[in-house]
Amino acid sequence: MNSNLNYGIIGNCKSAALINEDSSIDWLCLPQFDSASVFAKLLDRKKGGHFRINKGDYSITQSYLENTSILRTLFENKTSSFEVLDFMPRYKNDTQSFYTPREVIRLIKPIKGIPKISVDYQPRLEYAAAETKTYVKDQFIVSVYDHDNYDSLYLYSNLNPQDILSGTLMDLKKTAFFSVSYNEKLNLPSLDQCLLDFERTKVYWLNWCDKTPHYNNYNAVIHRSAMTLKLLSFDKTGAILAAATTSLPESIGEVRNWDYRFSWIRDSSMVIRVISKLGHRKIVKDFIDYIIDLVPEKDEKFQIMYGINKEKVLTEKVLNHLSGYENSAPVRIGNAAYKQKQNDIYGILMDAIHVELCEFPLVYEKKEELWSIVKNIVWIVKNNWELPDKGIWEFRDEDKHFTFSKVLCWVAIDRAIKIAALLGKEKPLWKEIRSAIKNDIHDKAWNNKVDSYTQYYGSEALDASVLLMEQYGFIDAHEERFVKTVHAVERELSYEGLLFRYKNKDDFGAPTSSFTICTFWFINSLYKIGEIEKSKKMFDQVLKYSNHLGLFSEDLDFKTKRLLGNFPQAYSHLALIDVALNFNEK
Repeated sequence: MNSNLNYGIIGNCKSAALINEDSSIDWLCLPQFDSASVFAKLLDRKKGGHFRINKGDYSITQSYLENTSILRTLFENKTSSFEVLDFMPRYKNDTQSFYTPREVIRLIKPIKGIPKISVDYQPRLEYAAAETKTYVKDQFIVSVYDHDNYDSLYLYSNLNPQDILSGTLMDLKKTAFFSVSYNEKLNLPSLDQCLLDFERTKVYWLNWCDKTPHYNNYNAVIHRSAMTLKLLSFDKTGAILAAATTSLPESIGEVRNWDYRFSWIRDSSMVIRVISKLGHRKIVKDFIDYIIDLVPEKDEKFQIMYGINKEKVLTEKVLNHLSGYENSAPVRIGNAAYKQKQNDIYGILMDAIHVELCEFPLVYEKKEELWSIVKNIVWIVKNNWELPDKGIWEFRDEDKHFTFSKVLCWVAIDRAIKIAALLGKEKPLWKEIRSAIKNDIHDKAWNNKVDSYTQYYGSEALDASVLLMEQYGFIDAHEERFVKTVHAVERELSYEGLLFRYKNKDDFGAPTSSFTICTFWFINSLYKIGEIEKSKKMFDQVLKYSNHLGLFSEDLDFKTKRLLGNFPQAYSHLALIDVALNFNEK
């Protein structure tokens, strides 16, 4: 275990919490993923706020209950032991809709002897921008933020409220519960109700995992990654988040800190591509509905990203009062990248639509709406594929003719042709555009000097994203140019068993950590060109770099292998599943 991000994630597709291996809730935003935090120790150890069950002289281990997203933290010593069970309720109610309250439930269960516990409850609402005051009321503890705006948080428990707030050491003779709720409860929570919520939530996750195919190889890591992707989906709109956090740095002490609590078209569509292979139709359908709702006008261009409630303006702001993760300021909320032009998103989205139409039947009127979006994307690509853009890595300096963007423009037209055939439409002109893009890439993206497709036209710089040329069907795995590209990428970008995204300096200097998805792309490419044993050996090694629960963030430090960047990262887990599925092919 080589990570300081030793957190588990719990959630209910409305929000999520990160819980440290010592039981401390160090990150929670309510009422939803992208709301202001109520606990943010993750971003400021002193000011951020947390909720911890103090350990005394106990040894602690943490795990998920099998095939669930319920987190178990076990405290043990020679004379006593107890467990903390953390979850956010999610289950079908009497109307068959999902019950997903804005609430975290903690159950503290004695197992052996009479354990002694104390509670460290320190909510800090609104990103801890000003003082949060906490009061004991008749039936609950309430925390209030009343400054430039108003917010509140409620804590219910069967323990003495004064003992909770004072951190008094208590004998745990029976199961205790905590309900951390954004809303004041109309029906007072009880231990029985919390235990019932626990059982119902457990059954929900067991059923969800049972619908996921079971595999002979890597079944546990596939299922954990699939559940993580599910936890990053937002029920209300169908949006899929890139990660549950903001401003976790790509490298400690540097400034590559971004808010990832949004839905990138690229990341989300890649998730859809993978999750559809696992048969979870609802996530796929909900995301396609999200996309349909985002583009009401035929001439409206797609942004690269949107808010999870379909917001189109994501103004970036710096929270100077927070010190940042391990003092890696700045802490940002919002993301200015929403203004960027990245031509690759059209191909990735078109690929997701093609997957939806191939694998899941749609009602007729939805097909008509999707067909309008398909034609709109073709029109945009036809008019923009020859222009430079910011590329997949969101460079903030001048636009370039990035190879990956060109390939995904080809994918957009290729999938549009396939969709047209599915719908009984013939578009000869589209085939001409597809050929033109392919010829352009073959002529301008290949560099004989480095024997590889390069990052952008006329460059000698290599880029891991070109490995996706094969995955998206632009080139066959055994074509000489692709095999040479894989080997060139290994020579230039592989380091300490991980991969650079690229090595050339960008507007923040040369990258110093490995982008986890790129390592998985490379492992996948090795498999595809026939280097299967090497691919499996590398995959097994990289899996060891996850945290204690099998979770990955965005980046890995080359030397220490510690997790860096926003967490848990949808990108990393979707690519992990993709690779693991290779080793289950018949």
